[in-house]
Amino acid sequence: MYVGRDMGELSMISKKDWKNSELSYFHHAFQQIMPYLNEEGQSKYRELNKEIEARGGLKRNEADYSHGTRISYD
Repeated sequence: MYVGRDMGELSMISKKDWKNSELSYFHHAFQQIMPYLNEEGQSKYRELNKEIEARGGLKRNEADYSHGTRISYD
């Protein structure tokens, strides 16, 4: 389950100020509903992708005993 700021709150701040977990969660959510998104929703999804690319992706560089290589958003 996602615990964090909702899209209403996040839409009022710059994508640069989003946490990686928020980018990861909403990227996954948009992927799931992509066939149903209107033009505005698809535009928001593209903005998310641009920010993820600007950060060099969302993968962790290393795994350790308590963390995997994927960012967890719960």
